[in-house]
Amino acid sequence: MRKKIIKAASVAVAVLALTLGLAACGQSQTSAAQNTDPTINVMLDWTPNTNHVGLYAAKALGYYKDEGINVNILPVSSAGAEQAVETGVANIGFSTLSNVAAFDAKGAHLQLILDLTQKDVAIWCALASNKSIKTPKDFSGKTFVTFGSAEQKAVLREMIKNAGGTGQFSTITVGTSTFQTLESGKGTFGGFYATWEGVESQLYGPKLTCFKSVDWGVPGNPTQLGYAVNTSWEQAHEKEVQEFVDATARGYAYAIANPIQAAHLLVQGAKPTQVPIKLAEASMEDIINNNYWGNSKQIAAAWEKTKSDATLSASELGGFGNINFSEAQNYLDFLWKNGVYDTQSNPSPAQPNAQTLGTNRYVDAK
Repeated sequence: MRKKIIKAASVAVAVLALTLGLAACGQSQTSAAQNTDPTINVMLDWTPNTNHVGLYAAKALGYYKDEGINVNILPVSSAGAEQAVETGVANIGFSTLSNVAAFDAKGAHLQLILDLTQKDVAIWCALASNKSIKTPKDFSGKTFVTFGSAEQKAVLREMIKNAGGTGQFSTITVGTSTFQTLESGKGTFGGFYATWEGVESQLYGPKLTCFKSVDWGVPGNPTQLGYAVNTSWEQAHEKEVQEFVDATARGYAYAIANPIQAAHLLVQGAKPTQVPIKLAEASMEDIINNNYWGNSKQIAAAWEKTKSDATLSASELGGFGNINFSEAQNYLDFLWKNGVYDTQSNPSPAQPNAQTLGTNRYVDAK
């Protein structure tokens, strides 16, 4: 899992990321000047993968053009998508509801406008070759490979204690591959996404022994992944936000109805990043089979029924992208009770409220 450490970042770094992002997207000054449609800059949270496939599909298939907007897809900067959106370097960023809560607790003004994952996709794994790991209890006293997230630690402590362990473990912070750190023996277990690294492990190795937090007493859905905006920018650009949500939801619905074609659009659109086509195809199959984005058959059927409609809205896809506020609040309450938020800061943050951290108004709009 790519949970980022909340930290301040300079505008200079963010501006550099924007410049590089535009170059990567092949957006020349000449072509931008010739196109009068409003442009939305969207920053990813990590390297391109199937979490972003709807974005690439919507761009390649002209769904954004149908709505009357341009979309530039920016690679993630060292500051992170949330910081880029908060400072205005990007208009929309790929994030999680819990990351939005963490940033807003520090004074940011972010809100999730579309929730992609309707089921938890986080997995907590050790190498399958480590035969001593049979349940999360066996993580007790071992070394967790982390990106520095207090949220991850809280989830793991709860899983371990509910499995009968002490809840105590050491950590090693890495900035590159969790797989490599596990294989080196420097760490025992780490966090991944089932739909990407989990599939990657099955295809290429190393094999993993994995657990999900929902099976070990952690409430709610920890991985409500989607798109976040700065509320000030949102209020001034509601029309463009609605157009973005409609086109992006349509892109994800296309991907569910046409997984192989969508995987190829991701691979082509993400260049020069090299996304393995076999991995992208297998990931789409896993997403569809496990209904991670909602009822796959219903979403595909809705897309097929209305695929010729250039003004297809998110609501016509059965509410695809809705935030489950009940699950969200349960998880945020768990994080609050486990001291994830810095209540000693001045001013002290309020307990997170899912209803203010996210909205379904754009997904539900007809």
